[in-house]
Amino acid sequence: MSGRHSLSLVELFRATPIKSALLTLAPLALALGQVFNSYVNGVSPAVSVTFAVVMIGFSVVAMGHHAAEHRVARLETEYGPERA
Repeated sequence: MSGRHSLSLVELFRATPIKSALLTLAPLALALGQVFNSYVNGVSPAVSVTFAVVMIGFSVVAMGHHAAEHRVARLETEYGPERA
């Protein structure tokens, strides 16, 4: 495994499907729901778009953290203390 190899979303979804779905689909659903809610209730689009951007940013950062956790766990199983 190279040092620059990054995990794809498919690999993360195969390894931990529930956590991956919660970190990607839930924030996106909340963002879309807020935009729709703002449209229906006549709230300023600036509020809902800002919320949507923040939720998408959260999703990106959380998935990056999740990918790092998965890489560390995989490295620990591959090169754990019993292999030293």
